[in-house]
Amino acid sequence: MSATWYIIGGIVLFIFFSGLRVVNQYQRAVKFRLGRYVKTLSPGLRWIIPFIDRIVKVDVRVIATDIPAQEVITKDNVPMKVNGVVFFKVINSDKAVLEVEDYKYAISQLAQSALRDMTGKAELDNVLAKREEIGEQIQQIVDRETDPWGIKVTDVKIKDIELPENMKRAMAHQAEAERDRRARVINAEAEKQAAQKLREAGDIISKSPASMKLRFYQTLNDIAEEKNSTIVLPFPEEIVDVLKNLKKNKDSKK
Repeated sequence: MSATWYIIGGIVLFIFFSGLRVVNQYQRAVKFRLGRYVKTLSPGLRWIIPFIDRIVKVDVRVIATDIPAQEVITKDNVPMKVNGVVFFKVINSDKAVLEVEDYKYAISQLAQSALRDMTGKAELDNVLAKREEIGEQIQQIVDRETDPWGIKVTDVKIKDIELPENMKRAMAHQAEAERDRRARVINAEAEKQAAQKLREAGDIISKSPASMKLRFYQTLNDIAEEKNSTIVLPFPEEIVDVLKNLKKNKDSKK
């Protein structure tokens, strides 16, 4: 009789321990009984009826899934390859299990389709310059489609854009031409500003004979230092002043 109780006790302990399950903090366990959904188990040590109950664990952390490279043709007929990554999180564990067979695969397919559609509707310059905006549009599309599955798409990033070699060379030539144009504009603007400053300086010096003489002497000194030569004036400087005064008198009489 005692042996029978030992056997029964052993069977009970086996059933009890075989029904123990550990649900981690970052997981939720969807419980089924004979194939029918019962409830969602929270983290901790849980017990289910062996051979009758079954659980499916769902990770509720943010998950990153790569979007494989897609061959697309932009609105301005430029072929290219573009890939990305989608970030999502399971909000409702039971819907993620009951409403879709494999939510990770489904999200990847939706993201690929949305990526092809959005890049195909944009021109190449916009794809290169507005990655963030295109990623936000893809995120909104995929999030709207996955909402019935209890999944929240938090972000979509475009990672790499691969262009044909001839397009890379054309863009390099365009960038070089743009840099050359900017350099020419900057040089022209600098010459314009220098000419304005010289004109202002000339106006100021012309109003002061003393300043003009000092500038004249400074120029002679600079020439003598650079060329190491002697400068001979054909007549005294005072004669120049006398001639200037005579010209002013004639102009005033007229």
